[in-house]
Amino acid sequence: MKQAADERGRDKHAALRYAAAWGPNAIRAVRARRDVRTVLTHVPCGGRPPVPEARVMDAELVVSELITNVLRHAPGPCVLTLQLTGTHLAISLFDTSPDTPVVKPPDNRRIGGHGLHLVHAVSDHVVVTPCGAGKEITAHLRLAPTRDDTSGTTALPTSVSCRSRQAS
Repeated sequence: MKQAADERGRDKHAALRYAAAWGPNAIRAVRARRDVRTVLTHVPCGGRPPVPEARVMDAELVVSELITNVLRHAPGPCVLTLQLTGTHLAISLFDTSPDTPVVKPPDNRRIGGHGLHLVHAVSDHVVVTPCGAGKEITAHLRLAPTRDDTSGTTALPTSVSCRSRQAS
C-alpha cells in the first residue's frame, strides 16, 4: 500500500487530498476506513472547520462498501482518493473492472447486494467514470448542513450508525 497527502496546512481554502493505492489482494476495508477517519478528524489541524461525526461515519461507510465491491468484483490494484474542497468531500475509488456497478433495489430477503444502495443513500450524488481498463466511482458528500438542511444528521438511522462505530 502506498499513501500520499498534499496541500496540508498551506491554505485553508486549498483542496485537501489524500490517496492510497493497493496491489492485488492487499486491500483491506478496515484499514481504508481507519485512514478516512484519521484524515477527516485531522481536518481542523489545517485551519478548516471540523467534519461532523455523522459525515465521518458516512464517509467510512462509503469507503467500506466501495472497497468490499472491489474485493468481490474487481481483481487487481485499486486507488482510493479523498478530496476535500470547502464543505464537500469527494471519495473516489479506481478499480480494474470495466463493468458498471448496478444499484439493486432494496430486498430484505436478499443477503448482500445492498452496498451501492447505501452509498447512494448517504451521498449527495455518485458518478461512475470509465477509465482505461477499469472505472472510477466517485461519491460526493456535503459535509456541512445547508440553510435547507440544518439537522446535520447522517442518512442512516442512529442505531445503525452507532453499531458501525462500535464495530470499528
